[in-house]
Amino acid sequence: MATDTVTGAFEEHRSVLTGVAYRMLGRVADAEDVVQETWLRWAADSREDVREPRAYLVRITTRLAIDRLRQAQSRRETYVGPWLPEPLVTDFGGAAQDTTDQAVLAESVSVAVLVVLESLSPLERAVFVLREAFGFPFGEIAAVLDRGEAAVRQLAGRARRHVAERKPRYDVDPVVRRDLTERFLAAAAGGNLGDLLALLAPDVRLVGDSGGKATAPLRVIESADKVGRFVIGAAAKGLEDAEFRFMELNGAPGLVVLSGGRVDSVFQTETVGGRITCIYIVRNPDKLTQLAVQ
Repeated sequence: MATDTVTGAFEEHRSVLTGVAYRMLGRVADAEDVVQETWLRWAADSREDVREPRAYLVRITTRLAIDRLRQAQSRRETYVGPWLPEPLVTDFGGAAQDTTDQAVLAESVSVAVLVVLESLSPLERAVFVLREAFGFPFGEIAAVLDRGEAAVRQLAGRARRHVAERKPRYDVDPVVRRDLTERFLAAAAGGNLGDLLALLAPDVRLVGDSGGKATAPLRVIESADKVGRFVIGAAAKGLEDAEFRFMELNGAPGLVVLSGGRVDSVFQTETVGGRITCIYIVRNPDKLTQLAVQ
């Protein structure tokens, strides 16, 4: 292939490659590194023998992501506190029309699903991402992983059951989730525990990710009373020159908190039936550096 053709073929599929890598790894920087390595391998030769560039590029990206995921999983055994995926700026809600494909892509990148995917093996995760998020046929996935199609179908079934059993229910309506988040923020800022408890489900969970590099709970906090009191106490301490911005992150409304003009943390919630069932807080600065806020 000519240089411009090689570049054009890669750029045509870059978004898919980035999507696969992020869903595999849960880190924007890691996903970008994998896609860059895919490009270097793709550009190294003429590629005259490649008939299906998309399948070829996805195969390279997936295999690189599997290798990196195996390394990351060993490092996460020593990670300080709970681990959450790095917030990803998305634009599913801004699409011209709501389609089934957009809904599937949004759910596959949601914090709730990415957290569950952490408990899959690298091969199960690859099969789930390629099949459930991007609709790859089993035959193509088998070629990507160099496995038999029957084995891939078994991996897919096991991964699908695992995710279905562990994925929490939550409202998908972004208007409902944003409204509850705004009311939650107002109740916390006002120090009103009663108003805050009215917004929380009895078994609500608060998961904070600091990586040991910022202040955050080192264990998951459970129950409305404990979560409410923690939030009221944290809000009372305040932040210098605090500002708040709503952005679509991981396919849902996310609250970005700035202090002194810099991103301090990201809040996202899961809601069911008008109550908040889970609060995710990312404060690890390594996961916030690429989050641009206007």
